[in-house]
Amino acid sequence: MLFNSPLFIFVFLPVAFVGFHLLRRWNWRAAIGLLTLASMLFYVAWNPLQAWPIFASIAGNFACGLALKHVRQGRWGGPVLAVGVGANLAALAYFKYAGFLAANVGMTMAEVALPLGISFFTFTQIAYLVDVRRGIASEADFLNYCLFVTFFPHLIAGPIIHHKEMMPQFQRPSERPLADDVAAGLALFAIGLMKKVVLADAVAGYASPIFAAAQGDPHLPFLAAWQGALAYTAQIYFDFSGYSDMAVGLARMFGINLPVNFNSPYQARNIIEFWRRWHITLSRFLRDYLYLPLGGNRLGRRRRYLNLAVVMLIGGLWHGANWTFVVWGGLHGLYLAINHLWRDWRGEQPASPLAQGLGWAITLLAVIVGWVFFRATDMTTALGMLGGMAGLNGFGGVGEDQLASLPGLGLALALLALAMVAPNSQQMVRDHAPGLHPVAAPARFAALVVRFNGAWAAVLALATLAAILNLWSPTEFLYYQF
Repeated sequence: MLFNSPLFIFVFLPVAFVGFHLLRRWNWRAAIGLLTLASMLFYVAWNPLQAWPIFASIAGNFACGLALKHVRQGRWGGPVLAVGVGANLAALAYFKYAGFLAANVGMTMAEVALPLGISFFTFTQIAYLVDVRRGIASEADFLNYCLFVTFFPHLIAGPIIHHKEMMPQFQRPSERPLADDVAAGLALFAIGLMKKVVLADAVAGYASPIFAAAQGDPHLPFLAAWQGALAYTAQIYFDFSGYSDMAVGLARMFGINLPVNFNSPYQARNIIEFWRRWHITLSRFLRDYLYLPLGGNRLGRRRRYLNLAVVMLIGGLWHGANWTFVVWGGLHGLYLAINHLWRDWRGEQPASPLAQGLGWAITLLAVIVGWVFFRATDMTTALGMLGGMAGLNGFGGVGEDQLASLPGLGLALALLALAMVAPNSQQMVRDHAPGLHPVAAPARFAALVVRFNGAWAAVLALATLAAILNLWSPTEFLYYQF
């Protein structure tokens, strides 16, 4: 079931919403039970025969958490945590990486169906176990734990949540007026739906054919290669941030605040800043549960650069079992190391406007190169795309092939310009704190802040209508595959 499908919008969501809020008035515990059941049905609806891994994972991690709670300070705390984390990683490796590893050592094995959202619910529960060991999380209520893992707005593609920020919200109802929750949630959901259905899906039509062509023939013309790269750069931002907006908005309709996942990443002036703005909850997980335990920057510069490389390689593999994801992660590890090296050499001198502009351009170009590997199905396709972008296949004249690329380039550039200069959705709904850790908005965006009045209601209604008119052939969100 997709957030952008008629079944979800017109059947599942209204039934779950009305049922939850009716029960909430009578008994909060019953409302939580209904929301948990609805979340499980949401997941099972994808493929009932492939739902067992998440339920086995929930039961195993809950039991491990209970054991850790009692032994975390003793000599068995470390071994119990190691068993729990190891079991999670073993399950992830089997379902996601076994075929990849077998193929790379010349073995053959039967194809293993990938459980939906396994990367997300695995990382969520690893974080929970580590937090129990650290003494900052503990859960003895199985129903609340089930909702923590399966809460449908975040289940399939994040945000990656922490126990300590979610469980207080599940234990007692929000004290905000229901009208405020619904209005803020609907506004953010409408913005996210439009970003996905109207913008991301439109520009996807200019990215997918180019990457498919590069897979069959690596000798792409210059403009065509740039069309594909820029179109995908726009597509993945509006697709994934649109999903995250919808997730945060849906949660808010039920009185729950999810963490913010995006903050205008294409406005970043360096790669460090980019990772503070892009997929924020993944960056937080990699920092708190990998980078800092490896030593962070406490063991010297060389160790910091090594830690960055290791963390980003793991981050690349988390996305998928393909050498293209490994290269994407390795590139970003290299980018981060270079950025930190530059900062160490240059110090804290303020950058001039020209230097900031140059930093933004270099950062965006580096990100685009990374997206080529991220999107390509294999290394040959990625290198063919980059060769075309570099002009290795010639620049060509103004022929039919070049002219055919202009509409796609125009749309991609227009959407990227929008992402670079316009307020993001969290800034537009800032006055209503739609998510945890609200994003500040510059004063110049004041006129674009959503207000609960007739004019904004009409704008959001038109955006929703434009999206609904395109719902009848819904496409999956890009991050559903992870």
